[in-house]
Amino acid sequence: MNFLAHIYLSGDNDLIKIGNFMADGIRGKHFENFDPDIQKGIILHRAIDTFTDAHPIFRKSTKRLHEKYHHYAGVIVDIYYDHFLAKNWSSYSDENLADFVDHFYESLHANKEFLTERTKGLMPYMINQNWLLSYQSIPGIRKILTQMDHRTKNQSKMQFATEELINYNSEFEQEFTDFFEELQMYVQERLTTL
Repeated sequence: MNFLAHIYLSGDNDLIKIGNFMADGIRGKHFENFDPDIQKGIILHRAIDTFTDAHPIFRKSTKRLHEKYHHYAGVIVDIYYDHFLAKNWSSYSDENLADFVDHFYESLHANKEFLTERTKGLMPYMINQNWLLSYQSIPGIRKILTQMDHRTKNQSKMQFATEELINYNSEFEQEFTDFFEELQMYVQERLTTL
């Protein structure tokens, strides 16, 4: 899953959301000096990633992309799944997506002392370009994938991956819906043990 899903799955605690959001940049046990709720977010992020990568539905989605995008297929499906979460947001939350996103951006500013340097560097781009809200549309996804492709020096060809999103839209959306239902149940159980 990508940023939006990780934040959404964190529940109502802002520090768990922030930990879950920052987790990719924190290696090994380097999280043990963070606030306990941020630690929970990091642990939750890792559990979500492990569950996702091993799940047969997620693997089915990545298999459709593997021949063309190789090991970037999983990254692309993460973005696709965030797209379907954003697109169908009202099925998952009573809160408007724009309000949810604004609240998260505000919480990043309010809790700056907890953020890693990497996250502080990412924030201006993420907020100014409103990445989380842009997941709702295909052009928004294209822009995100193009930016990611540039970071791989255009080796990944991710900028072209909206073609498959359009061509297999109903298949990917159904896979997301089925997978996300199981992931939500898993996360609810996992949160009770953190």
